[in-house]
Amino acid sequence: MHRYANKRDKNESRIIEALRAAGASVTPLSAPGVPDLLVGFRGQTYLLEVKDGRNGLTDEQDDWHTNWRGSPVWIVRNLEESLRAISAVQE
Repeated sequence: MHRYANKRDKNESRIIEALRAAGASVTPLSAPGVPDLLVGFRGQTYLLEVKDGRNGLTDEQDDWHTNWRGSPVWIVRNLEESLRAISAVQE
């Protein structure tokens, strides 16, 4: 088992709850380097990397983000950033 596979940021469950309350479908992901959340909202798909404000990307996450050829990964640190990432609220 990879050392990051089960490590989740403390604020992730609250972010998932807020996204779902806004009407999004949310699936937590856990493969090494892959963003934390797969979010579907209003016909669009988003990848969100949850950080608790203290930590940056791991080397595996940085490599994955660099090599990803799909839509951008949003790095979110709180409820407001997560809702803005999926355009559930305006700036």
